[in-house]
Amino acid sequence: MAMPVFDEGKPADIDLYTTQTPNGIKISITLEELGVPYNVHKIDISKNTQKEPWFLEINPNGRIPAMTDTFIDGKKIRLFESGSIMQYLVEQYDTDHKISYKAGTREYYEVNNWLFFLNAGVGPMQGQANHFHRYAPEKIEYGVKRYQNETRRLYSVLDKHLSQSSSGYLVGNKCTIADISHWGWVTAAGWAGVDIDEFPSLKAWDERMMKRPGVERGRHVPDPHRMKELLQDKEATEKHAAESAKWVQEANKKDFEK
Repeated sequence: MAMPVFDEGKPADIDLYTTQTPNGIKISITLEELGVPYNVHKIDISKNTQKEPWFLEINPNGRIPAMTDTFIDGKKIRLFESGSIMQYLVEQYDTDHKISYKAGTREYYEVNNWLFFLNAGVGPMQGQANHFHRYAPEKIEYGVKRYQNETRRLYSVLDKHLSQSSSGYLVGNKCTIADISHWGWVTAAGWAGVDIDEFPSLKAWDERMMKRPGVERGRHVPDPHRMKELLQDKEATEKHAAESAKWVQEANKKDFEK
């Protein structure tokens, strides 16, 4: 069911299909930072809603987030893959360059550097760390250490870069989609078994991002974002991990059987 996040007296053109994950909240935070009206459709990935035929028409890969919009030709356009969606949103809606830079500038290309760093590095590596640390049906120490250590290595790259940033953000003098794309993952470092305290500049950046009104609003879409609170409660963390592991393993089995 769609629920309007902004009410400006007219229906929103954008429909966001998402759930409470690091990749999902990237898009709601981006939309909130831009102040663009949108409707939210919560996708229950524990029930494989994202594999249903209607959803595959939007994203043939069966993953969230996905989005539709009314394009400049008046027809619907589908968007999938979080990086692609973020680039579309700033190209179409960030004419004042609130969270982006003008195309062709040095800063524009630097934002792309870090956006792809996340999409090809931090996200996939930390995602695998999450899997082997929290969801795998058997404890494979090599897998756990391999991906946790690679996540730490990537964090160290971010930490060093931020330690040299005069603004405290990844690119130039402001928060951009480069920062937004990383935040959902970095703030959930503990879920992967990585201690954010090892990276003081990255930790300070995480706290800085948390203070942004757009981040605060967007991180709670479509459900409350409670990762840090969860990680402070060992019993609740273990229970949530066990519940998640069950449906993750069931979903993997169904994928393998196809």
